[in-house]
Amino acid sequence: MAAFIIEGGHALSGTITPQGAKNEALQVICASLLTSEKVTLHNIPDIRDVQNLIELLREVGVSVIRTGKHDYTLQADQLRMDYLQSDAFAARCAQLRGSVMMIGPLLARMGKAVVTKPGGDKIGRRRLDTHFLGFQKLGATFSHVEGRDVYEITARQLKGTYMLLDEASVTGTANIVMAAVRAKGTTTIYNAACEPYVQQLCHLLNSMGARISGIASNLLTIVGVDELHGAEHTILPDMIEVGSFIGMAAIVGDGVRIKGVSVPNLGIIPEAFRRLGVKLKVEGDDIVVPRQRHYEVQSFIDGTIMTLADAPWPGLTPDLLSVLITVATQARGSVLIHQKMFESRLFFVDKLIDMGAQIILCDPHRAVVVGHDRKLQLRGGRMSSPDIRAGIALLIAAMSATGNSRIDNIEQIDRGYEDIEARLNALGAKIKREA
Repeated sequence: MAAFIIEGGHALSGTITPQGAKNEALQVICASLLTSEKVTLHNIPDIRDVQNLIELLREVGVSVIRTGKHDYTLQADQLRMDYLQSDAFAARCAQLRGSVMMIGPLLARMGKAVVTKPGGDKIGRRRLDTHFLGFQKLGATFSHVEGRDVYEITARQLKGTYMLLDEASVTGTANIVMAAVRAKGTTTIYNAACEPYVQQLCHLLNSMGARISGIASNLLTIVGVDELHGAEHTILPDMIEVGSFIGMAAIVGDGVRIKGVSVPNLGIIPEAFRRLGVKLKVEGDDIVVPRQRHYEVQSFIDGTIMTLADAPWPGLTPDLLSVLITVATQARGSVLIHQKMFESRLFFVDKLIDMGAQIILCDPHRAVVVGHDRKLQLRGGRMSSPDIRAGIALLIAAMSATGNSRIDNIEQIDRGYEDIEARLNALGAKIKREA
């Protein structure tokens, strides 16, 4: 198990460029399964979760050619159906959350897919009901495979229909859309997720010959087609990494420019940091975060305590709440963080409390942060990364702390952030990887 050794107290300055969006990459990579022709993808992040998914596609028979550090051409013209039905495939899927995105494309193209409980972050229940209810609406059936902890989902011919999703699930919407593009007739999805990840997937599918309208809204209409063809697609910058860099620049920066962030696709993220008092400015498609000697949490118009809560897009993404909590520890004032989606994601604040942060964990979903206003720095310590987003939040805390810190289980951070220590060291951080 690898670890980061962090020497705290070093200011960051300079320019950093965000990687391609992890969540979009996982979806569009799986979309290549919908056609036997070549799909070329640009700006794919070189991170553990993406590499594991690409390797899984290789194992199922997809030809993968790496044409550049972040560019790939995939061709699913010789799928191994025997392997797709095997215990070995089910075991691999159980280790990788992104594998769930293969179900919709395989069901649409091959009429069959194996379902197993996917891996990923241990941040509470991450149910897949939305995916499966959508597939059933399209005419798929489930059956338990005797002697194996898997289900088989089959459909001779998916049929378009109207559906109202029980929640605006990003992966659920993406999976259902990928199944519906080759269904017979018209599918209407209401309460669809409309995050940039889903928008980008829909744009790729349309360039492959799909007929999807309502993109960027929560009402998608999909007219099924018989087949799709190859296409070329460029992945957006990762808005979660952009937010992570804003947080780093706020708490330990001496002037940081985040380059090429795709400002229109950041939604409310910059405003969330402004509500903590963080000053930032947009210059073209860059975000510049100057040194923050102090930043003061805003209050609502009626004077009540500021609350930051996650919500479906265009609301605040839950993936940034861990970073916002860490930034708030050095703000002037107090803020209530309300994590609605996952009941275990706030438990990492115990590690921040051990470092000297003033945080009251009200329940599994809410925490009140009382900022130090930089009068009391966090102190270094030893900790372990429980998930991707808590891991980057702890790294930010360690960079701002006095003394040295050690973060174990950094494989979690590697799942979502490409070569993070080298990129931050180039800005002035002191982070060493220890095997």
